[in-house]
Amino acid sequence: VQLQASGGGLVQPGGSLRLSCAASGMTVGSNAVAWSRQAPGRQRELVALITRGGATDYADFVKGRFTISRDNAKNAVYLQMNSLKPEDTAVYYCNGPYGTRYWGRGTQVTVSS
Repeated sequence: VQLQASGGGLVQPGGSLRLSCAASGMTVGSNAVAWSRQAPGRQRELVALITRGGATDYADFVKGRFTISRDNAKNAVYLQMNSLKPEDTAVYYCNGPYGTRYWGRGTQVTVSS
């Protein structure tokens, strides 16, 4: 299994970014996939999850701002991030199948004016 996260960057507070996680060796439509993040000096934390059946779940700190989705044809999972805050600054990782040892390399998201 290989996961490639992309789409990070520098954005101003209130802005938006869309992260992508391209998967190989695993079918995203048949597995749960999650986005997690890790800020400097902090533990990695779960941000959003999409189940095999397509149900989604979010950490309280991103509810209403972030949306996880997937494209089975492209075998990819996405994280649409709106109303970004400075505290969203972190390296974002995708993990799939969720709970396994397979993680993407991460993509840096920096929210700053």
